[in-house]
Amino acid sequence: MRGSLAKLYQAVGFQRAVANVEDIESISKARHDRDGAASLTVLNPSDHTIDESLNATHTSYSSWLNDHPSALRCFKGMLSSAKGKRIVVFLDYDGTLSPIVNDPDCAFMSDPMRSAVREVAKRFPTAIISGRSRDKVHEFVKLDEVYYAGSHGMDIRGPPQQVKTYDGKYQTKALDKKGNEFIIFQPALEFLPAIKEMLKELEKKARGIQGVVIEDNRFCVSVHYRHVRESDYGLLHEKVQSVLGKYPHFHLTRGKKVMEIRPSIKWNKGHALEYLLDTLGFTGTDNVLPVYIGDDRTDEDAFEVLKSKGLGYPIIVSSTPRDTMAAYSLRDTSEVLLFLIRLARWRENSSF
Repeated sequence: MRGSLAKLYQAVGFQRAVANVEDIESISKARHDRDGAASLTVLNPSDHTIDESLNATHTSYSSWLNDHPSALRCFKGMLSSAKGKRIVVFLDYDGTLSPIVNDPDCAFMSDPMRSAVREVAKRFPTAIISGRSRDKVHEFVKLDEVYYAGSHGMDIRGPPQQVKTYDGKYQTKALDKKGNEFIIFQPALEFLPAIKEMLKELEKKARGIQGVVIEDNRFCVSVHYRHVRESDYGLLHEKVQSVLGKYPHFHLTRGKKVMEIRPSIKWNKGHALEYLLDTLGFTGTDNVLPVYIGDDRTDEDAFEVLKSKGLGYPIIVSSTPRDTMAAYSLRDTSEVLLFLIRLARWRENSSF
């Protein structure tokens, strides 16, 4: 194992003895077994209702895992189909690389996670597709080795290849600080003036509601209500709708404790995934193996693209059963970290 990966293993708590795939699988299995057992713990021996509820939760999740098995425990089988193919990695940010936090401005990723993403990006083309603004995601991740797609894919900094199948007026060439060329693709560019107006109106309308956070994600506006009192949510929703009603070319979507206003164009994370595959030169080829990891309902658009094409591995991050088009699952960000470490190490030791 090379030095960078060895240090990364130690950074996440592994000793040198944990040096092979089977060891990591054992850690993962023990963790699943432990968490499963924890969910069966009787909090109050006299309270059979709680006991039955915990058992039902455990049974439900175990049943869900039959349809969406752990990507860690299935790693060998998944990668056995990678021979002769080019792996491309797509990652969501919030809830995938960083835990969901109360303050959206504090969704920092850990140093081990950043190192793992860096190691993966050294070996495979890697992109982060987030609902955040592209600049905000780059500020969190701090890696120049990856491609960034912000605003649910409406603001992409991608490979330096313009694709003729996409409208040229939305694709512009640019240079980074090192002089490297890349392409900026922004299919919702003409909506920027309206978004700026809407942002001002929303901030004014929501000023009297305690706990609301309005985030400018450049090509979409996020209204976070995690800290809003339940009794105030109806009022907040009403105010958001009143602003939205003035802008017929926008629509409202929902995520985890957030309402998002987006331009009504046919573009989402699934389209961003397809665009990046095109610019990387993988259009119309079967020698590519995309891996997409995400936790939010907006990631389902990307899962659907992979599923419809019968291509690659859509992986959902969730510790509870939920409807999804993903084929595999990871429980939380700590398992995402393990998966990325394994992926980087697999490529380092692979002869193909």
